[in-house]
Formats: sequence, structure tokens, C-alpha cells
Amino acid sequence: MSFIKSAARAALCIAVVAGSCKSALAQDYPNKPIRFIAPNLPGGPTDILARLIAQKLSDGLGQPVVVENRAGAAGNIGTEVAAKSPPDGYTLLSGNVATFGANVSLYKRLGFDPVKDFAPVVLVATQPNILVVHPSLPVTSVKELVALARARPGQLNYAGSGIGAVAHLAAELFKSMTGTNIVHIPYKSAAPALTDLIAGQMQLMFATALSVQPHLQAKRLRPLAVTTPRRARAFPELPTVAEAGVPGFEATTWHGVLVPAGTSAAIVSKLNAEINRLLQLPDVRERIGALGGEIVGGTPKAFAEHMQREIPRWAKVIKAAGIQLE
Repeated sequence: MSFIKSAARAALCIAVVAGSCKSALAQDYPNKPIRFIAPNLPGGPTDILARLIAQKLSDGLGQPVVVENRAGAAGNIGTEVAAKSPPDGYTLLSGNVATFGANVSLYKRLGFDPVKDFAPVVLVATQPNILVVHPSLPVTSVKELVALARARPGQLNYAGSGIGAVAHLAAELFKSMTGTNIVHIPYKSAAPALTDLIAGQMQLMFATALSVQPHLQAKRLRPLAVTTPRRARAFPELPTVAEAGVPGFEATTWHGVLVPAGTSAAIVSKLNAEINRLLQLPDVRERIGALGGEIVGGTPKAFAEHMQREIPRWAKVIKAAGIQLE
């Protein structure tokens, strides 16, 4: 019996020491520069948000937070680099709806598991996509667009900003929910897709608020609705697709911060608290609002639950549309 008691005391001591070490590690963190991987090209929403957060994190944590762009394969390359990095809190990742929602169903092979290989820190913001049409198209509402598409099956084209991108998936979800036949014309990115849409060679597109906002202001495109479940603060006059005639429709772009799985819970908690703090800063709120974004914040658990809902939701759309990438 004395041996069992001694062993129990020893185990307790080890646990206390281990806990103390983790606590000390979190208190000492960070003591060197942190890299923040943005798995997309500079200039896009993922990169812009990463740089905004990195700057404010540097101020709050007292160490440089350096953004490193690792673009390619719809974000998979940079995400794989992050997944294989040491779980020490010195590698952060800017994740989004593609890398942690759709890509697991789009690609036959990924170099990472979006659930097992990462620990979520915080869901930073959501961003609406906007259903826009060329001004020559004789529609001013979602219901009118659906009626026209049903009357002219296969005659309307929509521009896609890349196969498997949110703009593409949003349009396929729209088609399946409205029973319409609208032809997808894929482009390599949003810029050439919008160029042809503005020129009248395409009729419609689901585009990110950031990419389409200046064209709306110049009235080169006509907005019909936003794809978020609630009206966007940046576009309060626009109805959601759901309230405009397609109940249950949602195709939200979102961005969050993650770290490699195995990172200390104390470090995750510290990063979560710091990012939640900076998301309340007036200049950060103003900048994200200018992108058409809505600040979210919250706990790592809430972010994990969000991703767990997104993966099967987009898997259903991808399977129904028969989309697959190598």
C-alpha cells in the first residue's frame, strides 16, 4: 500500500512540475520572432488580414510577427508547411474557408489533415460574397435572375475566379438550390473574371466584397444580394440571397488563425486573448470593415466547431457538382 501511495505522490509531483513548466513556458512566450504563414499571394483578403493581425500582435507580444507568403494549390502548399512546423507557438497560419473547408473534398490528396494537424486559435472575420450581374442583364433581384435563368437554360454564363474557389462553389450551390442551368466559365483568378464580366462577356458572378466594391461604386456592376446569413454592415441595403428568394442559402468567406497541433494550450490561450483584444481596436475594426468584413473573435472551441460544420457542408456541394482537383 505504501508503494502505491508513494507512486501516486510521485505521479502527482510530476504532473505539478509539468504543469509548472507549461505555465512558465507560456509566461516566457514569445521570446523570439514569430512567423505568420499566409498561404496565398500578397494583396488578397487572407494576406491583408494576416498583415493587419501580425502588426498588432507584434505590438502586443513585444516580438516581431513576420508574414510569410507561401502560395500555391489553393492554399494547400503553405498550409502543409505550417502543419509540419514545430508546435511551439512560433508558427501561425492564416486559414480560410478553402484550406479548412472545401479543399479536403476537392483534392484527392492533401499533405495535411485540417482537423488533426492543427489547433484552432480564433475565427477572425467573415466576409460576404456578393451576387453581381452585368448592368445589361434585365434583372434587379434574385427572383428575377432565377426566373430568367429558368426561361433561358444554359444561355447564361457565370464567371468563376478559380475551380473550387468560393465563388465557384457559391454559384454551384445557387444552381442546385434554384434548379437553374447556368454555365460556369472558369478563370485563373478574380481579376480577369471581373474584367470580362464588366465588359459584358459574362452575365453574372459571385465575387468577394473586396474585389467587387470599387466596381459597385462606379456602377459598372449591379449587386443583387450578399451570400451571408445576415445582411452585411458594409452593404446594409443589399438583402441576403436567402431572404431574396433562396431560403437557407449561405456561402460565407471566413478567415481564422491556427497553430500546429500539439501547441501548448497555454500558448493557444495567450494568442487567443491577444487576438481578441486587437480585434476590438478601432483602427482594426475600421480596416476590416473597409474590406466588407465582419469581426467574429471568440474561443478556440467555437472556431473548431465552425470548421467541423463547414467541411461536410461544402463536401455535399462539391460531390453534387462533381468537382475534383488533382
